[in-house]
Amino acid sequence: MKICITAQGDNLDADVDPRFGRCQYFIIVDTETLEFEAVSNPNIDSSGGAGIQSGQLIAKKQVSTILTGNVGPNAFSTLKAVGVEVITGVSGKIKDAIEKYKSNGFQTTKGPSVDSHFGTS
Repeated sequence: MKICITAQGDNLDADVDPRFGRCQYFIIVDTETLEFEAVSNPNIDSSGGAGIQSGQLIAKKQVSTILTGNVGPNAFSTLKAVGVEVITGVSGKIKDAIEKYKSNGFQTTKGPSVDSHFGTS
């Protein structure tokens, strides 16, 4: 199963990024093998629509679930529309978040956790 975790760095020792649309990296992980791909977020400095654009990018990666600190309403809607499960409130190291996910330590998020434009300067 492939999941995605928002990250502040490009490896499994990096911290979870609290932002979805403007995170630094997306770590795409196979939960069985722990093989991963680090994708630099091209939307980090977008003037608008970062959540939607990031949601579309993740949809193309065919992941089942996104783990992140927070997700805004536009990103949440985009992810739900393509059938990606959203889990917010995730923090700490990427590798620890993967293990917690594998042991069913998270609950699916029912809606956005922040307002639009969260994480912009």
